[in-house]
Amino acid sequence: MNAAPPLPRHVIIEEEVLRDGLQNEKHPFSTNEKLRLIHALIDAGVKRIQVGSFVHPKWVPQMADTDEIFRRLAPVPGMTYTALVLNKKGLERAIACGAKHLSMSVSASETHSLKNTNCSTEEAWSRIESLILSAKEHGITVRAGVMTAFGCAYEGPVPPERVLHLVTRYVALGVDEINLADTAGLGNPRLVYTVVKEAKDIAGDIPISLHLHDTRGMGLANLLSGLAAGATIFDTCTGGLGGCPFIPNAAGNIATEDAVFMLNEMGIETGIDVPSICSITHFLEETLKRKLPSRLASLPFPTPSCPTEAVS
Repeated sequence: MNAAPPLPRHVIIEEEVLRDGLQNEKHPFSTNEKLRLIHALIDAGVKRIQVGSFVHPKWVPQMADTDEIFRRLAPVPGMTYTALVLNKKGLERAIACGAKHLSMSVSASETHSLKNTNCSTEEAWSRIESLILSAKEHGITVRAGVMTAFGCAYEGPVPPERVLHLVTRYVALGVDEINLADTAGLGNPRLVYTVVKEAKDIAGDIPISLHLHDTRGMGLANLLSGLAAGATIFDTCTGGLGGCPFIPNAAGNIATEDAVFMLNEMGIETGIDVPSICSITHFLEETLKRKLPSRLASLPFPTPSCPTEAVS
């Protein structure tokens, strides 16, 4: 019997609550509220936060202040602030406010690409290729992603070779990280393991990250499969908020506290304190006036209050 592959001793958690988590929420979070959330996440030990997206506020009003947030964030040793960019105008805004780490993605599904970006996959590739090259010229670290990497809500199964073709093209461009996104939450542990393993073989030393949604309750199982296949960076969202606005009934990301608890129990370091994240989930539940999908937040942890003082 073949021995199980060794698991890493440390992984990176990218917190998505400020972007993926809030983008669909009707409650208007102020810039100060967002900054308080960021500071609370930093205090909890989070080392990488996607603080927003440089998109037109007409389409995603919650992200209208991403530029201001970047300008007001103070550097913290070991901390990475990142954001999503979709087009040339967004990249220009990111450069202008000093962003040093950005995510850019293209969909492996033609239908999802048309609904998400109003262009075909090949047109989307042409855009992202120029964005990546321009960002790299400005010294920005680029995470390049493949959306619907494990299935599409409109087309169904996505051939892995289509995903791996995009991975190969990203490697040729010299990106710093490759992200595989289960945008519709259709992935299963076997499929995730296979695609991540083959993507890692292509990517070599370029890290593979996973963006997993928990639509069908397989988020943590898929995380574990991706971990075993070589992924070392995982997107999660405090409370389990999130969901693509162009995917019908899409559930949120894996709850940060649930993922961190599982990893910690396995002896895999994240640097994140679970009770502190749970306190942020409680704050979000009070603010949004509903129960969030988090499992750990319902347990009796002795959690401090989420900070509420003004942020300058």
